[in-house]
Amino acid sequence: MCGRFSLTATPEEVQELFGLEEIENFPPRYHIAPTQPILIIAGDRRREEGDNRTDRRALLARWGFLPGWVKDPADFPLLINARSETAAEKASFRAAMRHRRVLIAASGFYEWHRPGKGSKDKSTPYWIKPRQGGIVAFGGLMETYMSADGAEMDTAAVLTVGPNREVAPIHDRMPVVIQPEDFSRWLDCLNQEPRHVADLMAPAPDGFFEAIRISDLVNKVANSGPEVQEPAIDVPAAPEPEKPPRKPKAADPADKQMKLF
Repeated sequence: MCGRFSLTATPEEVQELFGLEEIENFPPRYHIAPTQPILIIAGDRRREEGDNRTDRRALLARWGFLPGWVKDPADFPLLINARSETAAEKASFRAAMRHRRVLIAASGFYEWHRPGKGSKDKSTPYWIKPRQGGIVAFGGLMETYMSADGAEMDTAAVLTVGPNREVAPIHDRMPVVIQPEDFSRWLDCLNQEPRHVADLMAPAPDGFFEAIRISDLVNKVANSGPEVQEPAIDVPAAPEPEKPPRKPKAADPADKQMKLF
């Protein structure tokens, strides 16, 4: 899953990566939590131009997806994640998966390694970021919810998938990561049906992320400064990813393996 993340890149860096014509200024955000506004990038087809060009626009959305058919949000669960394997069939996400796929800009995400049942150990937090730094684009879904009084609110969820080698020792889910060369195909909901982009909803390549053991400051949403990403002192490092098993060696014949605040 993905329950907290960060976006500390500059507006200029976000604009360049996603090919945006313009973007409003925003401050670095070290600790983004559910129900807060998040920056999403959507495809915006300009029908009046008479071509198939898909332009991109940045907008803010509430992190907590609300399907259009919900009558009372207070009685509906908070949907911050959507399982990529079933999103195209689930009633909550089916329409958005077909018509409103988006990219969610991030600098990395937080995850907790939780001890097994019966253990007295506390959960261990990790800051998981691209090994080479920079911005990562999560695959996401968007829905514009209209309340009974006619007020509109853009909402979004992060798509998740099984873990790659670095995340597996910490958690069994991670955000879907869309690579820059696939941005256009992912956002092109006019021509690309969910089955056409299913191959993009895969774990990030092994080695893409690194996991850094951090302190318990991240457990409180009120802690929103850069200190939440500082490596923890005098604690074990992140668990080592399991190495793939070696292939058996051939036998030798002679011997017989909103605002972003």
